[in-house]
Amino acid sequence: MMYSKTTFPVLLTALSLAFLSCEQKPAANQVPATVPQSQTADSVTTTQAFPVDSGAVVIQVQPEADTLKGSLKAVATGKIGTTNLQVNYHSPAVRNRMIWGGLVAYDRVWVTGAHSATSLQIDGPITIGGVQIPAGKYALFTIPGRDQWTVIINKNWEQHLADKYSEKEDLVRISVKPTKTAQKQERLRYEITPESDTKGSIDMTWEKVKISVPVSL
Repeated sequence: MMYSKTTFPVLLTALSLAFLSCEQKPAANQVPATVPQSQTADSVTTTQAFPVDSGAVVIQVQPEADTLKGSLKAVATGKIGTTNLQVNYHSPAVRNRMIWGGLVAYDRVWVTGAHSATSLQIDGPITIGGVQIPAGKYALFTIPGRDQWTVIINKNWEQHLADKYSEKEDLVRISVKPTKTAQKQERLRYEITPESDTKGSIDMTWEKVKISVPVSL
């Protein structure tokens, strides 16, 4: 078959368009190149956000699914009067270990969590141990003891564990008495507990030990 000089370019264009059209239509069973990423397994099956009586929100592993060895990121939020308080921390688990006097040494500054320093953020002034603390973000350390704990509010919240802890940057040091709990708390947990419009507490519970830090406005 013979083609004229005008017919050949037209035929070539038609074939090109047909080829492009085939490329743009995926096969029925073809998976798109990109698909939305689902949530990670940790966020779906092993962590849970739930409200507690104090109004705090704690990110915590479900006991029946708690097979992780690491310390999970967690947050506790609450309100005392008109002031919002937030504690950010990492939550280690007991895992049949000896905690007090074992994993956590007595009479040494402890991050009271794991990994980075536990932080306390407030949007208004509060008073702890008779000292007024301005709105801002701080580190919360403790020195556990058998009968008394020392609770520390420190200016340097951005540090790994207590590696850069300096007593010179302490704003508050108070002594509190630990109490025994009836039930075991597998993962370390903070709560903000309001008692009235002018006072409340920051509570930490782990294993069968609880400490409460009195807060007033």
